[in-house]
Amino acid sequence: MTETDTMMLDRPIWHSLAGRHAALAIGDPRALRFRPEINALGDAADDSFDALAALAALIPPGETLGQFSVGRAAMLPGTVVELECALLQMVATRLHRTARALDIVALGDADAPEMLALATLTAPGPFFAATHLQGGYVGVRRGGRLVAMAGERLKLPGFSEISAVCTHPDFRGHGFARALMETVMARLLSRGERVILHTLPDNPAVALYRALGFEPRQELTYTVVRQA
Repeated sequence: MTETDTMMLDRPIWHSLAGRHAALAIGDPRALRFRPEINALGDAADDSFDALAALAALIPPGETLGQFSVGRAAMLPGTVVELECALLQMVATRLHRTARALDIVALGDADAPEMLALATLTAPGPFFAATHLQGGYVGVRRGGRLVAMAGERLKLPGFSEISAVCTHPDFRGHGFARALMETVMARLLSRGERVILHTLPDNPAVALYRALGFEPRQELTYTVVRQA
């Protein structure tokens, strides 16, 4: 892994917003965040007071903002920390097996209400009305219902993140999550990208991620702040 790769992966939110996801960003060269209907992630260009204040100004009253950082995040002026926890960043450069044969469908704007309902029920991580615009969502339907899905979130030069992997409780145990992850990974790897994900270090699914080809890279800090 190159020095440039390390720099980007240590600050994945910034490099997504300043690059491939610039069309989904709001802010200025000092600080950027995703539009509030997409997700609540953002980052400052550096740790100067001006940049941190600019990022704090992008948080709507009563709302929160999440950051990924190596070590503790610099405090944003006028905010309070609501959550601080470790995140394990994992990277895959190959898929240990090919995608399983399953009737997987592409998901888009028309599916957004069902996607939000499934994510709200299963809590795979923050998911908003327009999160699907970050790209690459696929799902499994049974009896017309969306019962499992997975997609992409952060997009850095040469890397894409798998996110929002979830299955309705009534349909767990059928391997849908693994099949969906294999499908997304195969698509990304075929384009020459490497695949990343972020998870709690003690998540039992880490064993599955390793089986798919992910290797731990770095422990980051996930910090959520709210306007004071």
